[in-house]
Amino acid sequence: MSSTAEATARIAPRSRGRRWRPSPRATSWLQVSPLAIILVTFFALPTVIFLVVSFYDYDRVGIYPDFLLDNYKELLTTPATLRVYLSSLKFAFIVWGITLFLGFNIAYFLVFHVRSRAVRTMLFLACAIPFWTSGIIRTIAWIPFLGRNGVFNQMLQGVKLIDQPLEFLLFSPFAVCVTYIHLFTLLMIGPIANSLAKIDPALLEAARDAGASRWRTMVDVVIPLSKTGIALGSILVFTQVMGDFFVVKAMSGGQSASIVSQLATEIQAMQYPPAAASAMILVLFVAVMVGGMMRVVDVRKELVR
Repeated sequence: MSSTAEATARIAPRSRGRRWRPSPRATSWLQVSPLAIILVTFFALPTVIFLVVSFYDYDRVGIYPDFLLDNYKELLTTPATLRVYLSSLKFAFIVWGITLFLGFNIAYFLVFHVRSRAVRTMLFLACAIPFWTSGIIRTIAWIPFLGRNGVFNQMLQGVKLIDQPLEFLLFSPFAVCVTYIHLFTLLMIGPIANSLAKIDPALLEAARDAGASRWRTMVDVVIPLSKTGIALGSILVFTQVMGDFFVVKAMSGGQSASIVSQLATEIQAMQYPPAAASAMILVLFVAVMVGGMMRVVDVRKELVR
C-alpha cells in the first residue's frame, strides 16, 4: 500500500500540471472568429442575397426566382444609367483631387511646422470638431450660406464685388463638391498625418544638406514615405463619395443624380432585382478601384512596419 501511495503521489502532480492548450493555429482561428462571424453575417451574406436577387425577374406584382441577365443588360446599356455613373465618377475624382491637395498640405503643416504637441492637438481637434455633429446638419448648413440671399452673396454685395447674387453657388454641382470637400477632407488628413508622423525629421535634414530643394525633398522623400496614408485617405474619400445619397439630393436641387439615389428610386418603386443589380455593379466597381490602389501601395505591409 505504501509503495502504491507513493507512486500515486508522484504521478498526481504530473497529471494535474498537464492542461489542454489549443494549438497556435486553433488560437488564431479563435481570435479571428468573432470578426469573421460579423463580416459573414453583415457583409458576405447580404452581398450573396443581392447577387441572387439581381438575376430574378419582376413585374408590378412581385419578384420571381429566375436566372436572367436582363437586369444587367438594361443597366449597362441605358444612357440615363451611364450618365448617372459618369456623374458619380466626376464628383468622386474632383473631390478626391481637392481633398488630397488640402489634406496633404494641412497634415504636412501640422506634423512638420507645428512644434508644440499641444498646439498640434488643438489644431487637429479644430479640424475634427465638425465631425461631432451629424453629416446631415453639416450639409444643410451650407444652404443658408450659399443661397441666393445667403451669407456669402450678401458679403460679396456688401463689399461691392458683385451687383447681382451668384446663382451657381447653390443647387448646382459646385454646391455638391463644396459640401463633399467639407465633409470628407478630414478623412484624408488623418491617414496622411499618421504616415507623415512616422518620418524621421533627420531624413529631411539630410536631403537638404545633400543639396535637394524643397520640391525634390517633397517628391523624393516625403511623398514616397507617406504613400500609405495617401492610399488609405483616397480609399476612404472615394468610397464615401460613391456611396453617398443625401448630399447630391440636397445640394444639387435635383439637377444631379448619384448611383445610390438611383438605387433609392428603384427600391421605392419596388424594383428590387434592378436595384440589386445596380448594387452589385457599384460594389464591383468600388472593389476594383480599391484593389487598384492596393496594388500600387501594399497597405497591409506598410501598416505592420
